[in-house]
Amino acid sequence: MTRIENEKAVVGKMIRLYYRHKLGLLEPSTEELELVSYAQQRLSRCKFGEQKPACKKCPIHCYRPDMRAKIRDVMRWAGPRMIIYDPIAAIKHILNK
Repeated sequence: MTRIENEKAVVGKMIRLYYRHKLGLLEPSTEELELVSYAQQRLSRCKFGEQKPACKKCPIHCYRPDMRAKIRDVMRWAGPRMIIYDPIAAIKHILNK
């Protein structure tokens, strides 16, 4: 699995975790699906490709301000909880930073 594919999978899991456990939505909402789609598009178009830094450390912020705020909220909440819900993905994500 390439770095971009791995990032897409991890971001998708984090978004799902946030919407399901923080917001209590058992079925994917339109907002959730839109955020997942947007994040995956941004990752697919990353100009750094496989050499991509962590989004937090990236010199180019490719997210629109509204989406950037949403993804930041998701990552702040879901990031620490990933170790409980998907420890392997969490460890890989930490090591790839």
